[in-house]
Amino acid sequence: MHIIRMDHLVITTQNLSACLAFYGEILGMSIVHVHGRYAVQFGNQKLNIHTKKAEFLLAAAHPTYGCLDLCFVVDEDIQSVKHVIEAKGYPVEEGPVCRHGALGAMNSIYLRDPDSNLIELCSYQAAR
Repeated sequence: MHIIRMDHLVITTQNLSACLAFYGEILGMSIVHVHGRYAVQFGNQKLNIHTKKAEFLLAAAHPTYGCLDLCFVVDEDIQSVKHVIEAKGYPVEEGPVCRHGALGAMNSIYLRDPDSNLIELCSYQAAR
């Protein structure tokens, strides 16, 4: 077996509209609504959005609001990304800071989604 990429993750939210606004308006992901289910999509991956714990089965044994740390790679300078997020009126909790990701050195900023999941946005451009 050879795993080649991640397809999707599931986020359980207490507030669907706030969740969709964050991932759609703040992070710029596409909102998908099919057969009564919501997701946000970016590139060839997506986040499925559940509004109740174990809303669809099979599900994680103990889904909990705000338990995720997610890192998304951006294709531009992280300082520029920080300015865009702040210009939308959304607070950045920390950064830019240097971190080490799957591909090596990267620069990151951190913010929280409406359910308090930790969201890291990182860039491998000019990381030191």
